Amino acid sequence: MAGRKPRARGGAPPGYRMRHDERWAAVTNQYGVPPPPRSALTLRLILATFGLLVCAAAAIVFALLDLPLPLILVAALLAVVAAVDLVVITRRKLHGEPG
Repeated sequence: MAGRKPRARGGAPPGYRMRHDERWAAVTNQYGVPPPPRSALTLRLILATFGLLVCAAAAIVFALLDLPLPLILVAALLAVVAAVDLVVITRRKLHGEPG
């Protein structure tokens, strides 16, 4: 075993993965209560904006190319869903929800 580095006294070997108990202890406070979950609202805002732009552009391009109506409606419906999601995210951010 000439290639192995000696491990520090009481320390974990390189590449050691923590057990569940140790991971839990790393995320809990002094009373053993985990922090409240945080929503990734900013990421969701970016993804909803991207979805709105892409789906709205796709619906317009599909309509200009005279593609079948169901395809245009699906793209338009997804754009509406993204717009509603943007409204929900904006309201949650305005009410002070972190994320």
